[in-house]
Amino acid sequence: MKQVKAHLPRKLTITMWDFSWYTMTMPGEPYSNLEQCFKEAVERGYNTIRICAMPFLLFTEEGPRKEPLAFANLGEVGVRTRWYNCKGGAEFDGHQHLLNLFTYAKKYNCYLILSSWEYQQSPSFLKTPALFNELLAIPPKDRFMTLAKSMDQLIQFIKQEGLDDRIAYVELHNEIEFGLLSQVAIEAGIDSGDAGKLIQYTKPFVEEALDFLQKQHAELLITGCFTLSQPYSKVFLPENQQVGHFHMYINGVLIQLLNETGLTNSDSEFPNALVKSMLRDDAPSFEAYQLPEGEEWRLFENPVGLKLLYLHDWCDPVKWDLYLYEHYGLYKQAMLQKVNDRFKDISEWASGHDLPIVIGEGYVGYTPLLAQFEEGPVGKDIAEYCVKKGMELDFWGMVLCSNCAPHHPFWSDISWQKKWNQFILGACHHPNYVE
Repeated sequence: MKQVKAHLPRKLTITMWDFSWYTMTMPGEPYSNLEQCFKEAVERGYNTIRICAMPFLLFTEEGPRKEPLAFANLGEVGVRTRWYNCKGGAEFDGHQHLLNLFTYAKKYNCYLILSSWEYQQSPSFLKTPALFNELLAIPPKDRFMTLAKSMDQLIQFIKQEGLDDRIAYVELHNEIEFGLLSQVAIEAGIDSGDAGKLIQYTKPFVEEALDFLQKQHAELLITGCFTLSQPYSKVFLPENQQVGHFHMYINGVLIQLLNETGLTNSDSEFPNALVKSMLRDDAPSFEAYQLPEGEEWRLFENPVGLKLLYLHDWCDPVKWDLYLYEHYGLYKQAMLQKVNDRFKDISEWASGHDLPIVIGEGYVGYTPLLAQFEEGPVGKDIAEYCVKKGMELDFWGMVLCSNCAPHHPFWSDISWQKKWNQFILGACHHPNYVE
């Protein structure tokens, strides 16, 4: 592993708070008491929090926006779906909220990975579409640099407060090949389902944005963020990344469920027989399951979509889990082999570029809020396999699971998180590690 900045941890144990740390702040919600979240994170052995730092929501390229942030919900949509189940109604000074996050990070000796979900999900939770429309109005080829300039202003803001030592590193945006950042490639005729070609096409735009941030903040690590779900040549990746940040969603058996429920085929009947067999008795019809009138913009080009939200909201989670358990045996070896292959691939690539590797999300895939497959024995076995493989290859940092955060039920499994965070921290003594 490349030696990172001297003040940063030798290993990053990461909990992903994404955009939920600012969308779920109402009384009784997971982030209503931000300091308590830090206390709980440290108790579980985490030293790093990965967030949407909301650069565009808070800053233009000239400086801070003046308006407070105000949030809403999606009505009856997303109530039992991860990340979409917020109450809405909060209004606060977003700059102060960001400072509070950094201040608590300092107090509890934690570090922050700064990212952005602003061309994906986070604008869906704003009270009005004004900022979302502003994001859409930016020509696709200019979006990368626009984000970089907003992030530059955010970093300058944090530096003025003397809290920039809390930054582990900076990502330009979450999963650059998915969401509205990739529109520049799609408009050029690139297949939206071909991650490798999307990454290849957006490469010069990402490199330009990273170069700008690296020149502005040479003391920080600045990088991109990409997935490993599909195989692709790593020569497509930006050449000037300073961290190899990847997401390892294995899917496997989960893809069979999505295929058989018709969610991966837009022409399939929905809900089909399998979907109907998995629904709760009190599930509304799909036709009645809609966003509030006039708020359709909240799911515009959203990578999840209304059909999957419906299934997550209204499935019986026991039936969902049972399906995955019944079929997992057919996929187990292929799922674990996918981890071996993808991790080996990025390890060899990173070695050639002298970069540290971080797995920032994973591992099974996107499951309903109340489903427990990933939190259960099989999901844990997969996560443990990934963590052990990552430490064997001397990765710098890893999530235990994307669902290990205050807004997911998995957060309550304290002993498991402690055990595996300690395992990662203990890997500082790996024989290949150079102090």
